[in-house]
Amino acid sequence: MNEVKPDTQTTEEPVLSDQQMQMAMDSLRSEQNILAGALAGLAAALLGAGVWAVVTAMTEYQIGWMAVGIGVLVGFSVRFAGKGVDQTFGFAGATLSLIGCVVGNILTITYFVAVNKGMAFMDILVQLNPGIIYEMLTSTFEIIDVLFYGLAGYFGYKYAFRQVSDEDFDRALGKAP
Repeated sequence: MNEVKPDTQTTEEPVLSDQQMQMAMDSLRSEQNILAGALAGLAAALLGAGVWAVVTAMTEYQIGWMAVGIGVLVGFSVRFAGKGVDQTFGFAGATLSLIGCVVGNILTITYFVAVNKGMAFMDILVQLNPGIIYEMLTSTFEIIDVLFYGLAGYFGYKYAFRQVSDEDFDRALGKAP
């Protein structure tokens, strides 16, 4: 019978003390920029809304998975520009993703109303007010929209945070060259 010997050559990762972890996180937080993250996220949300509307207008079919794309696009944009590690960035990503979805729906509905009435898209768009928008959204709402809006918010939240690497911690603690 073979004897099993414990592995004596294990390599342990160095563990940061609570104080080192706090110092590193404080340094990373000093690099955050919520305004830049929010502006990049807003631009991504509007771009995603436009793409959603164009795809829906061209196919005459609303593809709910476009909402997931908006969430991912917004989340990565918030992360890239904002360099956030705090929960605020996740909330910004989720909120802006939902805004992108709503704007995409508004643009899509406006396009189809314009085509149906034989009017210019911009002529309809400039006539919108909160009451009309509310009616447009509620009259076209389907229960599946909750799923896709939820997914958009989830991915917008999830991807809005900076992925902190060991190198980031080393740099923050002055250990990196």
